Amino acid sequence: MSKRIGILVGSLRKESFNKKIAKNLVEILDKKYSYEFIEIGDLPLYNEDIDQGNPPESYANFRNTLSSFDAFLFFTPEYNRSIPAVLKNALDVGSRPYGKSQWDGRPAAIVSVSPGAISAFGANHHLRQCLTFLNMPCLQQPEMYIGNVTKILDENGNINSDGTNELCKKFVQAFENWIEKF
Repeated sequence: MSKRIGILVGSLRKESFNKKIAKNLVEILDKKYSYEFIEIGDLPLYNEDIDQGNPPESYANFRNTLSSFDAFLFFTPEYNRSIPAVLKNALDVGSRPYGKSQWDGRPAAIVSVSPGAISAFGANHHLRQCLTFLNMPCLQQPEMYIGNVTKILDENGNINSDGTNELCKKFVQAFENWIEKF
């Protein structure tokens, strides 16, 4: 049975660079893995008051979806030196109710993407800190920062840089090896 990888993209923009990079990376994945993009943009903001007793159907559906994956791959832009609120909200919803986190123990990796030169470094590390708290063993090396993304994507959203393609292959191979450890 193939392992399932959940893909979470922290950008909701229709022409999201993160989504384009994610699509490039999933093409590299070994076919023994299946993957699915997990929608996070429709989740109501986490509120413990509405989660008590009878949680919203969207929370329950999201948690149920998460429970079917073996590992997670996160793609994040950087908003004000941190992760987007939509991504943090997804982490919060998936980690509740207390003691029943759907993230717990599942391996993860992070890709940060930016049109800027520092490659969403701050967001990458803020997300890494959240995943550590959620007890998600996060791939340490190679770290994956993609800066100047507008220069490496062609008009169809494909990576046109040999160096970036090589980095992506190394990253995907390391992530696959990481998943197998768990």
